[in-house]
Amino acid sequence: MVIRTDKDNVVNCPTDSWTNVPISILDAIPRRLHLEPSHPILLTRQLIESHFPSPKYAHHNILSPIVTVAQNFDSLGFPADHPGRSRTDTYYLNAGTVLRTHTSAHQADMFRRNSSEGYTISADVYRRDAIDRSHNPVFHQMEGARMWDRRKVPGGDVAKAVREELDQMGKPDIMVEDANPTINPERNPRQEEHHSIEEAEAIATHLKRTLEGVVINIFSKARVAREASGGKDGIEKTPVTKPLKIRWVETYFPFTSPSWELEVFWQDNWLELLGCGIVQQRIPIAAGVPSQIGWAFGVGLERVAMLLFSIPDIRLFWSRDARFLSQFSTLDNIRSFVPFSKHPACYKDVAFWVPSTNNSAGGGGGVEFHDNDFMEVVRETLGGQLVEDVKLMDDFKHPKTGRRSLCYRINYRSLERTLTNREVNDKHEGLKGQLEIKLGVTLR
Repeated sequence: MVIRTDKDNVVNCPTDSWTNVPISILDAIPRRLHLEPSHPILLTRQLIESHFPSPKYAHHNILSPIVTVAQNFDSLGFPADHPGRSRTDTYYLNAGTVLRTHTSAHQADMFRRNSSEGYTISADVYRRDAIDRSHNPVFHQMEGARMWDRRKVPGGDVAKAVREELDQMGKPDIMVEDANPTINPERNPRQEEHHSIEEAEAIATHLKRTLEGVVINIFSKARVAREASGGKDGIEKTPVTKPLKIRWVETYFPFTSPSWELEVFWQDNWLELLGCGIVQQRIPIAAGVPSQIGWAFGVGLERVAMLLFSIPDIRLFWSRDARFLSQFSTLDNIRSFVPFSKHPACYKDVAFWVPSTNNSAGGGGGVEFHDNDFMEVVRETLGGQLVEDVKLMDDFKHPKTGRRSLCYRINYRSLERTLTNREVNDKHEGLKGQLEIKLGVTLR
């Protein structure tokens, strides 16, 4: 398999029975929206990067999306039976190679390189996923980390070194809900064999204060943009003076502990923005830097950009339409997106009996039907720009035969033109045929 990773580089990758990457995904790899001038994904990246100055933080934006299974899963401690390893969730180039599912695939390599105290990674990532206005199989993430080396800080006292940095940072002017203690032995444990209580408390505080500053900047700009667009094109006016609220929520990640999600109260709803935590010490130990401890975070750039620019559909990021791209320029001129058209939707249902096993995920037979397999056939048959969302309407099991029947509703809507009934009918009939061929279903 020949893969073009950008306009100048081509990679030859062997294939085997695990290969399940469609042409449409391979064609998306060279786009790298986080590097396209004036693109909202690039602007969002630059805005977040501005909070992590060089040389303390090194910025990595051109890392190859082709990684090993060991990099993507093993180095981070993903269990062997973790669903993320499944071919229904991940694009495999072959049994040992995948398109990265997260920027954390490079984390161990960054620690091993040990070239700076901190870093950020921005990159395109790939996951087989649902079809709707907020999900796409190719999207962009930013990861950041900050580490302290016990061998380099004065007296080996990391907690003191972190507290000294905190004294210089100051506290952000923001309403913060943080009801739980930093460490909870059952829900959010400290890595007792590696980190003292003082180290964990200091590093957690540094992490939270750093990310709170990022959020203040992002949403201050977002509120100003919405205020400037208030009353136009259906954008509700939001007072700039309304207090910004955030909250920290305990969670679990396999590569940090303790771990948190940061949520923002925006447009009368709590929105999950990012995940973070204190790095699992086994990762720097395995990378050959056991004396380093610190924090890491990860954030979806599309999620932030959709909030920052009021972009309603994730498909728009992939548009080459000048009416979309011309609305974005620099960080000094952030404005809410103004829709340039609203084309009518056309709904079509497809119902079928599911076979007991099929080959839909690739790499051998005997694979149970998975929603992502259906979504993949829809994308490959209809293209990524003609379907706004797909919803499961009915899941029925026959009481006598035990056969399972599913009914999906497909919302056909182009972002750039009106689809005719005849065109939609033809495409829908073509989809039905591909479902029979690729998934082995029996149409109803």
